[in-house]
Amino acid sequence: MKENIRMLSCLLLINVCAFAQKDRIKEAQSLYDKGKSDEALAILTKTEYLILNAPDEDKSDYYFLKGNVLKDLALKNIDAANNFTLAAQSYQDVFLYENESGKFKSTVKANIALKDMKAGLVNGAMADFKAGKFKESAEKSYKVYLFDKKDTLNLVNAAASSINAKDYSSAVTYYELLKKINFSGKGVLYYATNKKTKEEDVFISPKARESAIQQGFYEKPRTESVPSKKIEINSNLAYSYMERKDFPKAEATYNYVLELNPNYIDAYINLAYLKLQIKKDLSDEIAALGTSKAEMQKYDKLSAVKDDVTRSAIPYLKKVLAIEPKNQDATKVLLGVYRALDMTAEYNALKAGM
Repeated sequence: MKENIRMLSCLLLINVCAFAQKDRIKEAQSLYDKGKSDEALAILTKTEYLILNAPDEDKSDYYFLKGNVLKDLALKNIDAANNFTLAAQSYQDVFLYENESGKFKSTVKANIALKDMKAGLVNGAMADFKAGKFKESAEKSYKVYLFDKKDTLNLVNAAASSINAKDYSSAVTYYELLKKINFSGKGVLYYATNKKTKEEDVFISPKARESAIQQGFYEKPRTESVPSKKIEINSNLAYSYMERKDFPKAEATYNYVLELNPNYIDAYINLAYLKLQIKKDLSDEIAALGTSKAEMQKYDKLSAVKDDVTRSAIPYLKKVLAIEPKNQDATKVLLGVYRALDMTAEYNALKAGM
């Protein structure tokens, strides 16, 4: 008898929890409908533990609403990158529970919401970039990439925005990831002009473009070849390494750029700057030495290394001038190197040729 009473008590408790959970979801839905998504999210967060033992259909309703709430916050630019990720996770839960229950009440709506959210976040990343909010733009672009890894342009944008934000650690992460997935950016773009807006739109394939033209919505088809971005990606990666003072990796990456294009002037100039930055760091270390015997011995060794490093910049600068004899940047830096090494004859010859 006691066991029956206990079982009845458990059933009553479950029913009470179910009703409480549904009431809270209705309350959150009402707040969401009124545009009070932050308050709705607070309720849903407190209610989530009640969902654990709910039927799959109720779980679907809960996570669909939570996804909508988080999506609304993301599109309002409230912690957009994080709320975008959380919203995507909630919509994925909708797919999971509706697949298990066999009742596809919100699957289509959740799919549409994900596409709308992606478009909104992409637009938000572009707006942040134009407004100079580079770090925020990078975060949003990377979140979009994580959601749709086939759309690698968002990873490219995240990397470029990170450089503009001077967040070189993130830039290295994103550019290394682009190398890992063997991204080149090379391809073909299929354009056509929208008859209504008079603007060019890009299509995923010639067939898609032809279909739009045949339907009478587009005209003036145009095809454009997109060159490889490997040099740009590796140059930016090398620059990011250099800014982090990871000189060995920066040098290796610039050398790879020169394998791709032996006449890439910026790589030679930056390799020379890299050597001179190492020289500067050695000079600072030398300047901090005292006058003890051990420190004076260290002084002699560091001075010799400093001169060798400075001398190693010369071949890069000469290569630039061989490709582009009137390059003023290379000429000025090379003159400074000759002066620092007391290479008077070379200095005068270069000076006379200006």
